Amino acid sequence: MSDCRLIRPGATSYAGKQGFDYIEGITAETTGSKGICMMLLTIPAGGRAKAHLHEAHETAIYMLKGVAETWYGDRLQHRIDVKAGDMFFIPAGMPHLPINRGPDEAVAVIARTDPNEQESVVLLPELDALVP
Repeated sequence: MSDCRLIRPGATSYAGKQGFDYIEGITAETTGSKGICMMLLTIPAGGRAKAHLHEAHETAIYMLKGVAETWYGDRLQHRIDVKAGDMFFIPAGMPHLPINRGPDEAVAVIARTDPNEQESVVLLPELDALVP
């Protein structure tokens, strides 16, 4: 049986395949989690991810600060602005690409249904040029 664990964000960060740095939180590695991960993401002003999908897990986002313009769909043909206070769901296998075009950083709490977060990230370089 696992024990409860307290994680204080800021101690450890890592570079995600998607092109952003994440503040590591609850993962298989840090807590022994078996079905979820949760981390903080800060997207700097002008920051842009690489087009990607998470082939085996769902993503839930709670935007704490700023706005992330998010393009999604098979050809990144849909756009939504995720603003502070919004919750945004991305199903498994959905291509997406977030951008912060604002003058200030955007900060979000991200939870995924895979405790090994980066293992099912699939980069989609053929879609990067579809988003202006």
